[in-house]
Formats: sequence, structure tokens, C-alpha cells
Amino acid sequence: MPVHSFHLKAHWPGLRNDVGEIESGNLKTQVSIPPEMDGPGIGTNPDEMLLGAAATCYIITLAAMMERSRLEKEDLTMTSEGIVDVTNGVITYKKIIHRPVIVLKSTASAKDEVLAGKLAERAESSCMISRAIKGNVEMGLEVSICKKEVTG
Repeated sequence: MPVHSFHLKAHWPGLRNDVGEIESGNLKTQVSIPPEMDGPGIGTNPDEMLLGAAATCYIITLAAMMERSRLEKEDLTMTSEGIVDVTNGVITYKKIIHRPVIVLKSTASAKDEVLAGKLAERAESSCMISRAIKGNVEMGLEVSICKKEVTG
């Protein structure tokens, strides 16, 4: 079984409210504490990166599952929300909610719509990042499925 290693290089030259840098493969960016947590808000931050990892893993997993199931789509978009709680100075990533919008071909059947819903649910438990944070961060899913409207 192949094992893949991913590497990240980080540099933090200052104190809490300064700006650092990270580099990993094609990702190279500045990082700092977000303004919501009294930081400078420069570049990205761990909260956005965790949300980004969970969202991209989920949407890629869903697209791959749809492809393997031969479920044709017109489009697949998504918004995701990360909810972070700060109580008594303790910061806790509480929940991530994915809101995928699956637009099926205008010729999609009712069976295709049911399959899309099942795949959307299954993708959440199949995604590597979701499995990695399971038990620590609650995952939510609000799926919208529609068909492309026929014009003309």
C-alpha cells in the first residue's frame, strides 16, 4: 500500500500578532491570526486552512464518486462555513458545514437525483480530512440538488 508524505515549511519571525509564512508544494502564503481573534489578518490563518482542507477534500471526493457512479452533472459548487468558539480564552473549532449545490443534466431521472443525494452524504464520511477530524469537529451537510433548466 503506497504511503504519501506531504511537507510544509513554516517561518514565524515575530510574536503573536506578527506575520509568518508557509510553503507546501504549490501553496505559498503569509499567515497570521485573523482579525476576529484580534490579529492582523494578513494572509490566511489556521481556521481558513482547516476549512479549505475539509471543503476541497469533500468536493473532490464527491466529484470522484459521481464520476465512478457515472452520474453526469452540469455543475457542482459549494460554500462551507467553519464555526469557531472562544470561551474563557479557549479556542475550539466546533463545526464545519458544507453546502454543496449539485446541478444535474436536464435529462436526469428521479433515480439520478436520489443517487446524487446518497453520494453527497457518503462523500462526507469518505473524505480523508473529514475522517481525520472526526470526533473533534462536528460536520454538517446541507445539500441542494437541482436539474439544469432547459432553455429555448
